[in-house]
Amino acid sequence: MVRGRDACWEHCVLVDATRQKVRCNYCHREFSGGVYRMKFHLAQIKNKDIVPCAEVPDDVRNHIQSILSTPKKQKTPKKPKLDKAVSNGQQNSSSGSSGFLPNHNSSGQHGSTCPSLLFPRPLPTELEGVDDAQRKRHDDADKKIAVFFFHNCIPFSATKSMYYQEMMDAVVECGLGYKAPSYEKLRCTLLEKVKADILDCYKKYRDEWKETGCTILCDSWSDGRTKSLIVFSVTCPKRTFFLKSVDVSGHEDDSTYLFELLESVVLEVGLESVIQVITDGAASYVYAGRLLMAKYNSLFWSPCASYCIDKMLEEMSKLEWLGVVLEEAKSIAHYIYSHAWTLSMMRKFTGGRELIRPRITRFVTNFLTLRSIVIQEDNLKHMFSHSEWLSSSYSRHPDATTIRSLLYVERFWKSAQEAVSISEPVLKILRIVDGDMPAMGYMYEGIERAKLAIKAYYKGIEEKYKPMWDIIDRCMQLHSPLHAAAAFLNPSIFYNPNFKIDLRMRNGFQEAMMKLAATDKDKIEITKEHPRYINAQGALGTDFAIMGRTLNTPGDWWASYGYEIPTLQRAALRILSQPCSSHWCRWNRNTFESINSKKRNKAELEKYNELVFVHCNLWLRAICQSRDGKCKPIIYDEIDVCSEWPTELEPSASLPDDSWLDSLPLESRCSP
Repeated sequence: MVRGRDACWEHCVLVDATRQKVRCNYCHREFSGGVYRMKFHLAQIKNKDIVPCAEVPDDVRNHIQSILSTPKKQKTPKKPKLDKAVSNGQQNSSSGSSGFLPNHNSSGQHGSTCPSLLFPRPLPTELEGVDDAQRKRHDDADKKIAVFFFHNCIPFSATKSMYYQEMMDAVVECGLGYKAPSYEKLRCTLLEKVKADILDCYKKYRDEWKETGCTILCDSWSDGRTKSLIVFSVTCPKRTFFLKSVDVSGHEDDSTYLFELLESVVLEVGLESVIQVITDGAASYVYAGRLLMAKYNSLFWSPCASYCIDKMLEEMSKLEWLGVVLEEAKSIAHYIYSHAWTLSMMRKFTGGRELIRPRITRFVTNFLTLRSIVIQEDNLKHMFSHSEWLSSSYSRHPDATTIRSLLYVERFWKSAQEAVSISEPVLKILRIVDGDMPAMGYMYEGIERAKLAIKAYYKGIEEKYKPMWDIIDRCMQLHSPLHAAAAFLNPSIFYNPNFKIDLRMRNGFQEAMMKLAATDKDKIEITKEHPRYINAQGALGTDFAIMGRTLNTPGDWWASYGYEIPTLQRAALRILSQPCSSHWCRWNRNTFESINSKKRNKAELEKYNELVFVHCNLWLRAICQSRDGKCKPIIYDEIDVCSEWPTELEPSASLPDDSWLDSLPLESRCSP
């Protein structure tokens, strides 16, 4: 049977054809038994050992449920002529394009997506049950929306915005006679109203931060010449808010200036709410962070975990043998992606799988590209030896000959396999901390597990694993006590008999408690409550609490079962609710650079800053809505570095030209 004919294949991929193992596209669980069992998973119907999908969108769930509830039609005999045509078509397909089908027995465990282009399904008729007159009105509305997009050069990606359909629904609710807002109303009245709504929401979350705490994120960058900027935002498990951007050109190496800037943001948000400040690991920021902690005892400064781990990958790539194999992998990918025909052919052989992930940082991209090439080894060799390739003009180019020869060099594949094996544990940590979700409880364990995995790969031979360990230790020497304390308070780690609670973890916990215990009374209570957590007494030792250690996130576990030790519970929630990275936002730097790139009077600058504030916060809100505020427990062994990363999200859009600032209303004008 052809896989493309079952609608369920749009929501899962085949992982192992032999065992009929498939993986859900939403929660990434894998099931044996083919697509039939996957339907019950997606429809959220419990059936034997099938776990209902917690991540499936409602419309997909309802669609699969309707498929399962629809009785199967009786098979009708096909006409002989049609059978013959189908048979001929299959023979032609087999003889003419069999080489384009992906090889499911290639190395790697990741299957290819359904080849829907080879077996197109008839699309359902749109607007079923709508009469001709109404369909005509819908078509006319579609055309007018399209004309508006085309005339104003609006990117088509704007249709993916959550605000797009919201806007259309609101217009429909108004009925006939609704007049769209004018130019003046948009740039003045409505801009102020939307900003006021964001500020109201910000005030509501500020009250919650007093309990859960929050983290200030400092995302800094420089053009390498004269321009340096910092974007400040504040985050908690439920929401991230943009605060402001600051031009620090000429002061990026001035620790005192940076300390005063960080201090002002902390006081603006509220000292009692801020648990940590995250910056990158540059020397000036390290010293500024230490000045901040020296002045405010309750604060933690932490280096951006993504920044530190990216540095690990950079250092690893400087090892001679690793640098060589990474460059060879880049040359393979570069050649394929340099020619449209070659790229198209590669996608046919890999079942649509890409080799390059361009939206992540350079070093992550290099290692993931190498990993993809290793996974697609058989398919790439098949492609470059296929008659379609050999008969093309491309195959005779010297570059192509070099690439084809490289694919048959045993040394390359041996080095590539080794590089993938030792880099994947590090990539898993980066995948865990990449984003604004509270990953604090997993950072410390991730580092330790990565080191153990590398040591195990080299079978304990110190001269082989020690260089990798040295790189990891060197890049993580700025480990925050928060990371160790969070690991100590993570029940899935602390109560795991296979994980060793070392001295650094215990000391990190003690240091964090001394900072977070604001009064002597709090310190006394934590001292009393600490043994109850150690020994899992009371509610912490019930059957539900024991199951929840791995089924709940660390924060949810403490919120549910820590009520008998309230002082330690509050400290645990404030620590475990924090993220580890500040570099997950893909800000459009042109937005912030343009603030100071032109001379503007005070009124124009204020208005432009208002638009930047509104735009950035609406973008962050859309990201939060897209993940529906769901936090899931992290299982290290189930981390898939091939899945989409938060840093691969579409960057914030560029703001429109500033002609809208011209001729501001008189009440908005101020002297320069």
